[in-house]
Amino acid sequence: MDIIRFQVDKLKVEIHPNSESCGRAAAEAAALALSEAGRQRDAIGVVFATGASQLDMLQALVSRRDIPWKKIVGFHLDEYVGIEENHQASFRKYLHQHLTSQVNMRAFFEIDGNACDLDGFCRVYVEKLHQADPQLCLLGIGENGHLAFNEPSQADFRDLREMKVVRLDSACRQQQAAEGWFDSPEEVPERAITLTIPTLFRIPELIVCVPGERKAQIVRRALQEPVSEKCPATILRTHPKATLFLDAESAAELDLREMALSAE
Repeated sequence: MDIIRFQVDKLKVEIHPNSESCGRAAAEAAALALSEAGRQRDAIGVVFATGASQLDMLQALVSRRDIPWKKIVGFHLDEYVGIEENHQASFRKYLHQHLTSQVNMRAFFEIDGNACDLDGFCRVYVEKLHQADPQLCLLGIGENGHLAFNEPSQADFRDLREMKVVRLDSACRQQQAAEGWFDSPEEVPERAITLTIPTLFRIPELIVCVPGERKAQIVRRALQEPVSEKCPATILRTHPKATLFLDAESAAELDLREMALSAE
């Protein structure tokens, strides 16, 4: 299968043969963005995603030595409320295992879902984010269309908050269990902390890696439905510099001929 490229509104889309090649391509794009930022900045703020869909991308990314890792100040998108740091589903544990233990970064700021004052924690985290002025965000898309943990029921494209505590809907909780992070949807925490969509959209470049057959339906919706909070991922089509990386499985429900014609 050849690489297929097209554009939907402002969103660039690439389809690669499989998850591994999709992850490598996303990592290549991230490396290019980080190398360019490194030539212009002493410190580079980067927001990282987690989840099964990011594993191939992160594996490819941390293997690269052309990235100015010592300049990178890292953050993450979200975290469950009330989950222990060493729980297998903890995003802090995930990022330590797949990112921060693999490379020598300048700094990495974790989201503490066990903080006693969650609102206060969010204020401090946002201050650190402002100081770092992130230039790149690595994203996925949830099966219900969420970006970070901005669920369809709570996503707000004009949110005045930069970070908030949200309730996770049943579709999101089922996804987390289906991917093996929890034994059942009932074990998934009901609340999480997340960066909001306006916060993500202030970041100049978004690299969105979405492989796997479980994402095929939401990819179709994200590219074909009207832009609305009913499917938060649709707003990706309005970002001035965002690229969506797919594999053959996640692109399976797309009419590629129609996509190509609409892009002309």
